[in-house]
Amino acid sequence: MTKGKILVADDDSDIREVLKLYLNKEGYDVIEAEDGNLAVAVFERENPDLLILDVMMPGLDGFEVCQIVRQKSDLPILFLSAKEDDVDKIVGLGIGGDDFISKPFSPSVLTAKVKAHFRRNRLLGSKSKSEHEENRIISYKGLIIDQDNYSVKLDGYDVHLSVKEYKILTLLAGNPKRVFTTEQIFQNVWDEDSFGDYRTVMVHISNLRKKIESDPANPDYILTVRGVGYKFNHLG
Repeated sequence: MTKGKILVADDDSDIREVLKLYLNKEGYDVIEAEDGNLAVAVFERENPDLLILDVMMPGLDGFEVCQIVRQKSDLPILFLSAKEDDVDKIVGLGIGGDDFISKPFSPSVLTAKVKAHFRRNRLLGSKSKSEHEENRIISYKGLIIDQDNYSVKLDGYDVHLSVKEYKILTLLAGNPKRVFTTEQIFQNVWDEDSFGDYRTVMVHISNLRKKIESDPANPDYILTVRGVGYKFNHLG
């Protein structure tokens, strides 16, 4: 029985073949696309559980594919890029990507990241409604987080969050008196050490603030504790 279906979209056939070999070995079903337009068509037809997108592809690039997919699904999206600068990473995470891997990469490391994303999604989807029922709905100053339905409302309106944004929000709001360091947030949400990659958390916090704060530059909910990390303003 397959562990899940993965769409690998990359115009480099060698990369697709290597990833297919490694991921098949781990029990995943791999489908391929050689350009962005085909990736969108395959996504809509096959309904994969996870996407691996090359940033630079013919037709639609990986960022454009991600934006299309994010209108319909919160499945994990991992970007591959030959560029190592922070700009692509900030853009990729900012439009809804969950991870960013620079080429050349270790297939075994990428496979480990894929397994981690599947594990987190499985845990997120398998939580029992009877678990911690008294804390399943978190409400502060017009912000309502319903952990049974994995939904967020602000002043009565639905707020669309990515999986990572939702997990950061529930982590902070569920522990309103605690200050979390960037490393602690990374470990809790990504389930691995950051190895100093704090920008990933910063970008997700910034995106989250844009969605729930009336003035992201002067947030009411997610506060920065200078020199330490972040906390949820339960007194707001």
